[in-house]
Amino acid sequence: MTAYQGQTLSWELRAGVLEVWLHRPPCNEIGSQTLEELERLADTVAEQAENWVGIVIASRLPAGFSAGADLRELYQRMQPLPVEERQRGVRDFLERIHRALLLLDTAPVPVLAAVHGVCFGGGFELALVADVMVADVTARFCFPELRLGLIPGFGGIPRLKREVGNGLVRDLLLTGRSLNATRAHQLGLVSQLVAEGRAFEAARRTAEHLGRFDRTTVASAKAFLKPVPYAELRGEIELFCELFARPAVEEGLRRFVENTSPLPYLP
Repeated sequence: MTAYQGQTLSWELRAGVLEVWLHRPPCNEIGSQTLEELERLADTVAEQAENWVGIVIASRLPAGFSAGADLRELYQRMQPLPVEERQRGVRDFLERIHRALLLLDTAPVPVLAAVHGVCFGGGFELALVADVMVADVTARFCFPELRLGLIPGFGGIPRLKREVGNGLVRDLLLTGRSLNATRAHQLGLVSQLVAEGRAFEAARRTAEHLGRFDRTTVASAKAFLKPVPYAELRGEIELFCELFARPAVEEGLRRFVENTSPLPYLP
């Protein structure tokens, strides 16, 4: 399926490049519907990507790339359930999104993320599956999960460690501070820094350039340069589920849900 119009994301194959657009207001929060559509995307990539030039993931929303997991949906779903059922539900969600992101991470063609504005939590983790991250000057990156008593759960820690030094990972994770686009570019997390509103255009142009090369060589080079930290990804799921059972997490989620700010995920 090379064209799809979903409730939270859509894609279309144009000149060999699969353009994937996130468009769930207010800021592409990743909940159950987005997960289903990401799984559909991942299956399409697994079946057809070898015939493409590349994949570009971007957001149509002015607020940014993605604010991360849909914490309101998570809180509302877990409230009436006993702890054991909550843990099973969270583990199932994590297993499914890890599978989808792994298929994007290991796609046989280059994956590019075009980032602007908010790129937090699970949205940051989605961007980290890309081989090349292009950001405009408005982009901000953050892992705010410790404020909820949690860690990133979609594979963010191992993938960020793959891209930058472990000291930076600890700083972002333990402080919850955000990283602006200029600093992210200086540190090598962002490959290309562009003017406001130009990230998709630059990412699309880069994908087209990569399409000039032999596809088998590109796929082999990608696999060699981008090892998948399977054991650490599995360990992240286990630690997240262990932490999720704690009362502090429920309290953190409650405070988030009751926050009346229009952008409660901002630092």
